[in-house]
Amino acid sequence: MKTFNIPDFYRSRIITPIKEFRRKNDKLKRDFSPTVLDFGPVRFLIARHFGFCYGVENAIDIAYKAIAENPGKRIFLLSEMIHNPDVNRDLVERGVQFIMDTKGNQLIGWEELTGEDIVIVPAFGTTIENQQKLSELGVNAYVYDTTCPFVEKVWNRAAQIGGKDYTIVVHGKPNHEETRATFSHSKENAPTVVVENMKQAEVLAEYMTGSRPASQFFDDFRNQYSEGFDPEKDLQRIGVVNQTTMLASDTQGIADHLKNVMIRHHNLRPEQVENHFANTRDTLCYATNDNQDATYALLTHDADLVVVAGGYNSSNTSHLVELCEQKFPTYFIESVNKILDRHLIRHFDLHKKEEIVTENYIPEKTPVRIMLTCGASCPDAVVEGILLRLLSFFEGAKPIEEVMEAF
Repeated sequence: MKTFNIPDFYRSRIITPIKEFRRKNDKLKRDFSPTVLDFGPVRFLIARHFGFCYGVENAIDIAYKAIAENPGKRIFLLSEMIHNPDVNRDLVERGVQFIMDTKGNQLIGWEELTGEDIVIVPAFGTTIENQQKLSELGVNAYVYDTTCPFVEKVWNRAAQIGGKDYTIVVHGKPNHEETRATFSHSKENAPTVVVENMKQAEVLAEYMTGSRPASQFFDDFRNQYSEGFDPEKDLQRIGVVNQTTMLASDTQGIADHLKNVMIRHHNLRPEQVENHFANTRDTLCYATNDNQDATYALLTHDADLVVVAGGYNSSNTSHLVELCEQKFPTYFIESVNKILDRHLIRHFDLHKKEEIVTENYIPEKTPVRIMLTCGASCPDAVVEGILLRLLSFFEGAKPIEEVMEAF
């Protein structure tokens, strides 16, 4: 696999060697058991897979190359390059400006850009409309296009099945940059509708069978369907693709549900299924899949708490949090600064959509078992900082060098 030039300040003297050790000893990625670091009074269980993925490393490589190659020029990002505050903050400190926020709201007017400016396309990709706008301004956005190859794979898959007269059903968060980009590309080739979850998929299924009046569709899926969408005609043949960072089990569940509805409604024999439901390959990216599988494996062990690091608007990270909080007290934090002291931690509550402070999150017992993982856009250095901060709360802990001898 291609290697990338990642700034050293994103790497870790603890986490990076562990990941390399596991990679060399498990090249086929069959061992999803966590790495255990036993410091005596505290033990850390670190997920087998986490942190920067291929797409994120590719984006960081291209973005810093754009800065290095264009001294004196204005450099813009269409929106956050990835959903990690540390990475985006560093780019801003180096002079990069954001044209839009993560919801697509304009921060800098198009009229302020010129053909001399450098514009970086984020890892989520962008819409065809944005590409056309940049082209009209004389900006070649393909020079520094950091769109993840696995996102492009989804676009290509949607184009393939759209070319066979299937309607595209995108499983994703409607306001997420990647879903907006996928929707934009998909609707160029086929009628397209976005479903966010199983509840919306079940509603869509009722339009597939005609059990809901077609006129109601446009309210139920407001701003989630392509222009000219006809629920009576366009839901006879469908194929499901996804926002690459959704839970694999959720996407599979939605696809299976819609497929089974199609089979029952049309009384299909096995050889007839593809007449109504496209045989789409899984479009979840490898890193999201690996991270989720590693989290499932992590959760088969015992722990007192879990710390998940990453940007609060990171879809793939939030899904890891959802998995962990089903079993253990889970604290979703952006960085080490959220660990206020041994007794207080500031963390993001996915349900309230806000930061809260929890007291006495570390139990008074020995040893304490802490699970650590992070999203695909989180630097190793962030995880190291969290580990060292937590470790500092335990008197009599073994030295880092002693514990790291095995790696």
